[in-house]
Amino acid sequence: MKKLTIALLLLIAITAKAQQKVIPLYNGPAPGSEKWTWSETENDSNMYHAHTIFNVSKPTLTVYPPDPAVAATGTAVIVCPGGGFQSLSIMQEGYAVVKWLQEKGITAFLLKYRLVHTLGGDPYKQETDSRGKGGSDQERATVAGMATADAQTALTYVRVHATEYNVSPNQIGLIGFSAGGYLAVATATNYTAASRPNFSAAIYPGFSPDLLKNIPTDAPPMFIAAASDDTFGLETLSTMLYTAWVNSKHEAEIHIYNKGGHGFGMNIQNLPSDSWRDRYSDWLNSLGLLKPLSTEKTEAMKNAENWVNYQKWVEDRVHNDWPWIKKYEDDNAKLPPPAPGEKRVVFMGNSITENWANMDPDFFKNNGYIGRGIGGQTSSQMLVRFREDVINLHPVAVVIEAGTNDIAQNTGYISLENIYGNIISMAQLAKASGIKPIIGSILPATEFSWHKGLEPAEKIVKVNEWLKSYATKNHLVYVDYWSAMANEKKGLKVELAQDALVHPNIAGYKVMEPLVKQGIDETLK
Repeated sequence: MKKLTIALLLLIAITAKAQQKVIPLYNGPAPGSEKWTWSETENDSNMYHAHTIFNVSKPTLTVYPPDPAVAATGTAVIVCPGGGFQSLSIMQEGYAVVKWLQEKGITAFLLKYRLVHTLGGDPYKQETDSRGKGGSDQERATVAGMATADAQTALTYVRVHATEYNVSPNQIGLIGFSAGGYLAVATATNYTAASRPNFSAAIYPGFSPDLLKNIPTDAPPMFIAAASDDTFGLETLSTMLYTAWVNSKHEAEIHIYNKGGHGFGMNIQNLPSDSWRDRYSDWLNSLGLLKPLSTEKTEAMKNAENWVNYQKWVEDRVHNDWPWIKKYEDDNAKLPPPAPGEKRVVFMGNSITENWANMDPDFFKNNGYIGRGIGGQTSSQMLVRFREDVINLHPVAVVIEAGTNDIAQNTGYISLENIYGNIISMAQLAKASGIKPIIGSILPATEFSWHKGLEPAEKIVKVNEWLKSYATKNHLVYVDYWSAMANEKKGLKVELAQDALVHPNIAGYKVMEPLVKQGIDETLK
C-alpha cells in the first residue's frame, strides 16, 4: 500500500512538473551564494529510500493554480518542505501538500530554498554524520539564514505579482514543515511590508528560541501542529511558539497529538495526527481564507494591489533617494536668502501639506509661507530631509505636520513612540538652528484606503496627546486641527474630505488655515 501511495505521488509530481510555471527567485546567482555551482538533484537513492531533493543552489518557486473544479478563493500558500536544510522532503511535505491546497481553491507555491551542499548522493547520511560537529552546525546556520531570505523573497514575489495569479495581496501565507517550519517562524517575526505573511503555519517546526525574542506588534496569526513522540523532541518548541504568540496578544492555534512522530506530513498513519490537515483547513476557514472570490473580494484585491504597487515604488526608492531629497532640490536652489525683515515660514509635511500648497497657493504666497510637503512620506523620511528642505532655507518658523503615513505603515511598521520621537527630533533640530517649531496635530482618520485594517483612529488620538503635552511643556505652539475636523467616530468629517476620508478638500483647508495662521502669528510675536 505504501509503495502504491508513493507511486501515485510520483505520478502527480511528474504531471505537475510538466504543467506548472517555475520562477527563479533571483535574477542571476542568489545573494551570498554566488560561487555555488552544484546542480539540484532529485532521487530516492539514500539510506531511507525516501524521495528527496538536494543541492539546491538556485532557489525557485513553482506555481500550482487552484483545481479548476473548485471555486478559487484568492488565497495563496507558499509551501516549504523540511529536511534539516540538507534536503527537501518533497513528497509528503511538498507535492502532496500542494495538491491538497489546490483542492481547497488555494493557489500553492512550492518553494525550493537553498540547502547545505551534499557531497555524493545521500543527503540523509551526510546530515546524520555531520550533526553535532561545530563546523557543520555553523554551515547549517548560515544556510538557514539564506533559506530565510529565499522565503522572504518568495513572499514579496507573490505579493507583487498577486494580480497575475488571481491572488489577494492580503491573503498570502506560508506553511513550513520541520526546517521549513523554521522559515514559517522566521518570516513571521522578521519582515517588511512587502514580505509579511498574512498567516503562517509551523508543522513540527525546528527553530532557535532566539526568533521569539522580538515578536512584531502586527505579527500574523499562527497555526502549529506536532506530536508528543516527535523523534527530535520538537513538540517543546511548538508549545514555546504558541505561548510566545498568545502572550504577545496574537492569534494562535496549536494541536499536539499523542502519537505521530516527526515528519508525519501528509502521511496516512491511521493516527489522530492524520487529522492535522482538517484542523488547518478549519483554521483557514475561520480566517475567511476559504471563501470563494466575490465582487467585494475582488474590489478589496484591487485596493490591496494599489498598496503593493506603492510599496514596490517605496522599496525601489530606498535604493535611490529614500527621503526624496531631490524633490525640491531645484526649487531650494532658486530660493533667495530671506530679505531683511522677512518672516519666512516653511510647512514640512506629507500629501496633506503638498495638496494644501497646490489647492490654495494664494494662502501660501500672500503670507510668505513655503510648502515642502511630499505625498506618501513618513516622519522618518521627513527627518532625513529636514536640513535640505527646512534648515537651509533659513525660515523663522516651521510648521511640522507628520504621522499619518507612519500609522499607515507606508515604509513598514513603526511604533507610535518612534513616530512621536521623529516629530520631536524635527522640532529639536529646528530649535537648535534658531527656527521656531510649530507642531500640527495628525488629522483624523478611521481607515486608509490603500492599507486597510490598521484601525488608525485611536492611534492618532494617542500620538496627538503626546505631541500636545510636549508642546505645552516646551512652550511651543500646538495647532489642533483634529478637534476641528473630527466626526463622532474620530474620523475626518465627510464635508471636509477630498477623498478616502484622509485628505482635506478646499473646505477642509479653509478650516485649517485660520488655526495654523493663529499659531504662526502667536509664535512670531
